[in-house]
Amino acid sequence: MVPHLTTALNGPLLDLERRFLDAMPTIEHWFRAQWQEHAVPFYASVDLRNSGFKLAPVDTNLFPGGFNNLNPDFLPLCVQAMQSAVEKICPEARGVLLIPENHTRNMFYLQNVAQIVTALRQAGMGVRVGSLLAEITSPTEIDLPNGGTLTLEPLVRRGNRLGLADFDPCVVLLNNDLSAGVPDILKNLEQAVFPPLSAGWHTRRKSRHFAAYDRVASEFAELLGIDPWLINPYFASCGKMNFRDGSGEACLAEQVDSVLKKMRVKYAEYGVKNDPFVIVKADAGTYGMGIMTVKDASEIAGLNRKQRNKMAVVKEGVEVSDVLVQEGVYTFENINQAVAEPVVYMVDHFVVGGFYRVHTGRGVDENLNAPGMHFVPLAFESCCTLPNPDCAPDDTPNRFYAYGVVARLALLAASLELEEMGA
Repeated sequence: MVPHLTTALNGPLLDLERRFLDAMPTIEHWFRAQWQEHAVPFYASVDLRNSGFKLAPVDTNLFPGGFNNLNPDFLPLCVQAMQSAVEKICPEARGVLLIPENHTRNMFYLQNVAQIVTALRQAGMGVRVGSLLAEITSPTEIDLPNGGTLTLEPLVRRGNRLGLADFDPCVVLLNNDLSAGVPDILKNLEQAVFPPLSAGWHTRRKSRHFAAYDRVASEFAELLGIDPWLINPYFASCGKMNFRDGSGEACLAEQVDSVLKKMRVKYAEYGVKNDPFVIVKADAGTYGMGIMTVKDASEIAGLNRKQRNKMAVVKEGVEVSDVLVQEGVYTFENINQAVAEPVVYMVDHFVVGGFYRVHTGRGVDENLNAPGMHFVPLAFESCCTLPNPDCAPDDTPNRFYAYGVVARLALLAASLELEEMGA
């Protein structure tokens, strides 16, 4: 049972959240059956948006980079889940080689890497961090802002095995999303590599993920007798887009218009008074790059040079040609009058925590994964975690259970997605 949490959305449980709690035994039984049929990704994080009438995932990351933002109280859950995940793929748990992104100047990211190392070590694993950076030629210790340290070491390849000078691991764990492609040193390894190389953004597409999510959401909605739209954002995709010269604009404008029309029908059905909007974003990529909010198809032709340049390139300088048009989901959660959205973290098939992404300079219809954001860990609600005779079972709305359900639906979609890619 997931503990009750304080959340940024106050007030009584919404109808959808109540439906989830009432159906908890049915939901958990359904998930157990799914994980017997499908291999679960090693870990993932899911960005959610809760608009009151709708709770849906808007992005699923298979190389999560914010473990340092989780509430420290969640570490035991994380340790237990890491143990389960590694033991499945390497029962003797001889050693784990963790390969991070090349962000050696991003101390927040490196604290995330250190937190993954801590969780794996507390789970009883031998773990070392191997760097893809050419300048790491000997063990290099980095001092972290929180007082900890992280040691990066040069990778050594021996035949089809990857390790360090004095370390031969049984598992290679990637925390690098391979946006720029797969380095030769990672190809054709005999060791288990998780997530699989095909999960990197050089091949993965958000449209493929949300196509899989569409099927998962439909089956789950039928199980609960709800409209799948309440947990599923409409989407469309457009290939061969070039933001610099404007080619492909007609296709993009057509898809924007199509999604907005479908949204207007649903908004009318549910009496939603807000204006529908879509998020246009790169079909591959992360870090909140190449994203914009659009409320009318005419806006596509009217982009200025700055907007085009912002949309044209994502991480590692990769040019954007494939674009996802996704139904925008309002977020009506806030912390200290700043817009917030929950991000849920999972290891194996376990929910291990989460945090709110908060942005003081963004609106309820905008992407919050942008410079200026900060993170607020999801906190335990003390009333319902301590023995307290005055705390009734339903005293605090267990909003986090609903978050965990929808996040796990996205995790299952990622599992199907990887299966279809032959991973």
